[in-house]
Amino acid sequence: MIRVFVVDDSAFVRRAVGRVLSGEPRVRLVGEAASGAEALARIPDAAPDLVTLDLELPDTDGLDLLRALLRRRPTLRVLMLSAHTRDGAEATMEALEAGAVDFIDKSGFSLLDLERLRGELVPRILAQALATRAPRASPAPPATKDQTRPVTAVDLCVIGASTGGPAAVQHILERLPASFPVPVVIVQHMPPGFTRAFADRLNGLCSLAVTEAVEGDRLAPGRVVVAAAGRHLRVTKSLGVVVADEPAAAHMPSVDVAMLSAAAARGGRVLGVLLTGMGDDGAAGMAMIRARGGVTLGENEASCVVYGMPRAAEARGAVTHLLPLPEIAAWLAGLRVA
Repeated sequence: MIRVFVVDDSAFVRRAVGRVLSGEPRVRLVGEAASGAEALARIPDAAPDLVTLDLELPDTDGLDLLRALLRRRPTLRVLMLSAHTRDGAEATMEALEAGAVDFIDKSGFSLLDLERLRGELVPRILAQALATRAPRASPAPPATKDQTRPVTAVDLCVIGASTGGPAAVQHILERLPASFPVPVVIVQHMPPGFTRAFADRLNGLCSLAVTEAVEGDRLAPGRVVVAAAGRHLRVTKSLGVVVADEPAAAHMPSVDVAMLSAAAARGGRVLGVLLTGMGDDGAAGMAMIRARGGVTLGENEASCVVYGMPRAAEARGAVTHLLPLPEIAAWLAGLRVA
């Protein structure tokens, strides 16, 4: 059973979350707080496994409280409740960088709709129950001779991620040099309104140029494009970008849609990377990339926030190398194209 503590200044939100969790036998609500001070005072005794945390509190910034909670207990899992305003999206990206495991865009639906709230909240909580919180990734070590390997004729890298992905993607991109020899496509599961802020934040932190994908973009070395939330990204044979609303899928953007299009367009010239996340999106795409002769890297259980998507790909025999996140970063940083 996973123990949950709710921090929100709205009594209505606290009641709504409590009603949803009361009907879930695998979850126990162990406490609540309406302010940062109450949270800091009550959480130690409540000993939750996971805290839901509103970004806006009356007495403190939600980001400051997040950092304080993780300083006290680095293994605590924190799920942010956010809004997709520009300020809210940027703050959410900071929260994920600081160690939050996931977020819910509470402005995307009515909190009166308890079934929708249950659908957004409970799967995220249960996903954390299946995972052991790994320490935040340390800087990647210098690439060893085995990690710095030539990969013949690779001309595109596609990276997919979900829960825990923003911090993992940032960890990788911060370690790639400006001379990284192939373009990069990022497919990160996020609700509409957040991927542009995600791309903008990465652009300010990385040596490569990072933008949100738009129709007609051209993929080239030195560039990273982030698939826009709510739409799929496909790659053409000429390394162009097509943004599409079809097919309907559980995730938009879909890692599978991007990877399958890349494998169809470029064959064995694709490098696929699948990072932390729940579910199996990306498993079919990784399998196709490997079947076409491409190379695939999967994040292993030791560093995943949720070992779901890479596990599904590994179960299909779709992963060439299963590595912890720092080793994936080092492998990519040492990539040489023959």
